[in-house]
Amino acid sequence: MRITVLLGGTSAERDVSIASGLRIAEALRSRGHAVTTVDTVRGPLGRDEERALTAQAVVKRSPPTPRELEEMGRDALGRLAGYLPDPTATDVVFLALHGGTGEDGTLQAILDLAGLPYTGSGRLASALAMDKDLTKRLLRSAGVGTARWLMAPATAAEVRDELGLPVIVKPSKQGSTVGLSLVREASALPAAIAEAFRHDDEVMLEEYIPGRELTVGVLGDQALPVGEIIPVHEIYDYECKYTPGMAREVFPADIPAARAQEAQAQALAAFRALKLRGYARVDFRLRDDGALYCLEANTLPGMTELSLIPQGAAAAGIPFAELCERIARLALEGRG
Repeated sequence: MRITVLLGGTSAERDVSIASGLRIAEALRSRGHAVTTVDTVRGPLGRDEERALTAQAVVKRSPPTPRELEEMGRDALGRLAGYLPDPTATDVVFLALHGGTGEDGTLQAILDLAGLPYTGSGRLASALAMDKDLTKRLLRSAGVGTARWLMAPATAAEVRDELGLPVIVKPSKQGSTVGLSLVREASALPAAIAEAFRHDDEVMLEEYIPGRELTVGVLGDQALPVGEIIPVHEIYDYECKYTPGMAREVFPADIPAARAQEAQAQALAAFRALKLRGYARVDFRLRDDGALYCLEANTLPGMTELSLIPQGAAAAGIPFAELCERIARLALEGRG
């Protein structure tokens, strides 16, 4: 296949995207495919540039600042139009972008108009899954358990009465826990909400579910083995996700078989409710009493060495290069 990998972007997850995209490109080349890479900010990358980026592609302990991203993102969509591959010279576009216009349906709509097949979900599903408020509404209608929530503005009294404390405060349309806070005292709510608003124009306040962190990858119509994440911090934050040694991932999770099957069934139900396609990762909290709560669905999950869906695939006997190839073939088959 002739494959163009789009990476980088202007979201807070830019560093993660570069690490993912370069790894995907090398994996696909190892399977004999002709691969080119394009940073949606800088344009097409030569092999020397790729090698230089690979040497630097360490995800930092914190994401780029909103100011850095704003400067980087000026006229980014306008430049992107000139970077898109020729449909006659490319079989499929592999999206290694995370967050922002690369994952919220904007880029997907552009690719649809250009007639370019691409990996992952379509424009509507991408937009739905990126919006945590809409995601929860669809999950609830599909019978998938999810924690109670409010959207800002909300008073401390409303939070205390409807959600209780502690509470999670997070941007509604961000990933990688960027801008997320665990708030234990009502007095800390204003600062947490202000921090979340630095990263998005909508902020969610969500009931905190104590328990174990589970994740389920979905590939095509198959739920991959359930994984458990055991972070050093109380929550699985940006630093724990992308810093070696800050979290332990267990695949398959050490949970009863019946509970694992329920998590897989709930992941597939969420995948279908949000009209996702191709592949995705669905995250849960497992309370001590056995109740499962879906946190979110990630339509373009990370593919770095520390990322979760490659670990789930490996537990199912699917090496990383084969995983990437399967994702690309699903897109060519019209299944994302």
